[in-house]
Amino acid sequence: MLIRAGYEIRFETAVPTAMLALLSIHPTRHKDLQTPHRIVAAPDVPMYSYEDMFGNVCSRLTVPEGGVTLSCEFVIQDDGEPDVRPPEGPQWPVEQLPDDILIYLLGSRYCETDRLMDVAWGEFAHIATARGRVEAIVDFVHNHIGFGYEHARSDKTAWNAYQERLGVCRDFAHLAITLCRCMNIPARYCTGYLGDIGVPKDPAPMDFSAWFDVYIDGDWYTYDARHGKPRIGRILMARGRDATDTALTTAFGPAKLVSFLVQTDEVDDVELHQSAA
Repeated sequence: MLIRAGYEIRFETAVPTAMLALLSIHPTRHKDLQTPHRIVAAPDVPMYSYEDMFGNVCSRLTVPEGGVTLSCEFVIQDDGEPDVRPPEGPQWPVEQLPDDILIYLLGSRYCETDRLMDVAWGEFAHIATARGRVEAIVDFVHNHIGFGYEHARSDKTAWNAYQERLGVCRDFAHLAITLCRCMNIPARYCTGYLGDIGVPKDPAPMDFSAWFDVYIDGDWYTYDARHGKPRIGRILMARGRDATDTALTTAFGPAKLVSFLVQTDEVDDVELHQSAA
């Protein structure tokens, strides 16, 4: 299947302001691109990219006085398959995990494993397999938190989401990640595009989405606590320990977000060729 995706985001500033943006797709999806992926700035400003420690593409720029609009549109091929589920089997002990995976067992800025350890072991210790534990955690978080854009705030942690029982997709992901880590299942935070493909259309404005990966039986598998079931058409942008490592933009000074538009739609070959003509 083919997916057209992109965004247009505008910031306004009173003075030139340095900015870091994780608005590119992840390098693991580059091979699937059917049209070029380029971030366009208006007005045109110098911009360069590098890869961070998690393999994400980070772009650096200085927002000029007055502001900047960042936009991108591309078409990408996707296999159209739902999220793959891990095999059943005993959970690997911590001693067998690779060294570079251990970081995804540790507490982080938004994932306070120390505060949720007793909750996790009280709820999930009786489940025998890693897959069983993860799917029980996903069901728990999906039913525990009520979704609403009005419940978003930048300082909300997994512990806050557990207590308040309200949040957005990043809060679902943070709580699920934290509970997995408490059960010694490595988990990492992911962000990217997830359109209404294969599901009823959501009337709310499109946004970027958050989900998480777990490390089971030597590989990573995707889960989504907000939606509670496998989805199709995910386009990964960034991943890390939590939302700190995957912030779409970080301004090193005052910068006001004044407009935000995201699109993710399935297209067919005929429509693609017509738009290119």
